[in-house]
Amino acid sequence: MTIAQQLKIKDFPFTIKDKNGSQIYCEYSNGFWLKSERDANGKEIYDENSNGFWWKCERDANGKVIYHEDSNNFRWKSEYDANGKEIYCENSIGYWYKKEHDANGNVIYCENSDGYIELTLEQIAAKLGINVSQLRIKD
Repeated sequence: MTIAQQLKIKDFPFTIKDKNGSQIYCEYSNGFWLKSERDANGKEIYDENSNGFWWKCERDANGKVIYHEDSNNFRWKSEYDANGKEIYCENSIGYWYKKEHDANGNVIYCENSDGYIELTLEQIAAKLGINVSQLRIKD
């Protein structure tokens, strides 16, 4: 029996909020519900619904998700630099990527497990020491 059924609620959606005003439970007239949990900083760390799906995560001191896991057995983890920019991510199916950022936080290098390195034309030109207008892409 759902919470709304136990309380004989007739007005939907029925929601429950925590002391900070964040929704932690919601139920609809068809019986579907979802609930969530938050950490001390109000960031969501767990979510579950009446279909049996759930996910949970761990966050670093800055609130960034560093680990995620769900009921489909999918997992991923991330690492961040001192400026809070993601520099590495890998998942449970073997895919990963690494990134480097410039002083403004822009991605200047990205490499992944598929063997690709992603660079903009400006970045390629800078590595070659030429003006981007001198670049031509050939097949």
